[in-house]
Amino acid sequence: MSNYLLRHLQTLLASAGQMARAPVATLLTLVVIGITLALPAGLYVALTNMERVSAGWDRGAQISLFLKRDTSDAAALRLASQIRSMHSVTSVDYISREAALDEFRRLSGFGPALNALGSNPLPAVLVVRPGSDLSPTAVEVLRTDLAQLPGVDLAELDVAWLKRLAAILSLAERAVWILAVLLAAAVLLIIGNTIRLAILSRVTEIEIIQLVGGTPAFVRRPFLYYGLFHGLAGGIFAWLLVEGALLLLSGPARELAGLYGSSFALNGLGVVSSLLLTAGGGLLGWLGSRMAVDWQLRRLGSRQP
Repeated sequence: MSNYLLRHLQTLLASAGQMARAPVATLLTLVVIGITLALPAGLYVALTNMERVSAGWDRGAQISLFLKRDTSDAAALRLASQIRSMHSVTSVDYISREAALDEFRRLSGFGPALNALGSNPLPAVLVVRPGSDLSPTAVEVLRTDLAQLPGVDLAELDVAWLKRLAAILSLAERAVWILAVLLAAAVLLIIGNTIRLAILSRVTEIEIIQLVGGTPAFVRRPFLYYGLFHGLAGGIFAWLLVEGALLLLSGPARELAGLYGSSFALNGLGVVSSLLLTAGGGLLGWLGSRMAVDWQLRRLGSRQP
């Protein structure tokens, strides 16, 4: 077992040394792999932050219940208490007819015209704020239920933009996954081509190893480490690109959020996502090298008499 581990360590160091002996080619390959992996990772971070922002927008949705004209203040307050006890409701605010008229007079600028009216034409309103964990569909169901309560004349809720936003985010999430799969295939091709060129430069060495009894696993091992190192280093470089971009954007994002009175700040990949990105790069490197090595070894075997 110690000899087996020692051979693996020797192969590992030899593969690392081979990368160090060709710094320019290695750096160019790592840059291409890093950029390819950084694209889906960056889109994932952007989508995650958009979902955080949209969660705050969802909490801003509210249902306006316009009460019937003959509803008294006492009845309206009892209805507000009844709605407030629902588990899907966060809060309920009561706006009386007089308060609604005063607000409309102040904001509309039609004070003299309103004074000419013989009576108050505005109804009392209950402003209902749904729970932040409710989906747009659940909020629409809540609006339908509230519209059927006694004393409610009309229930208004603009949920069309919430549904459109949810659909856009769902579409973006699926697009990110499709792009991630396509770019993962691109990484496999990049590493596979790199390993193919490395094998072609060592064809004579490989044939000699096979003639003296070297097993396919022994021949394959240095190239697998070579591809693994490229994938891991490419994943780390992709992480640096994403975090660097977030660092450049964090300041302007905070300033923009401050203009809207928000404390929103961009979130990065996090520990788990960073490890997955690096490990995913290593796995792609190993798979790409394995496929390239097996294909090239079969070709070399078919050339032997």
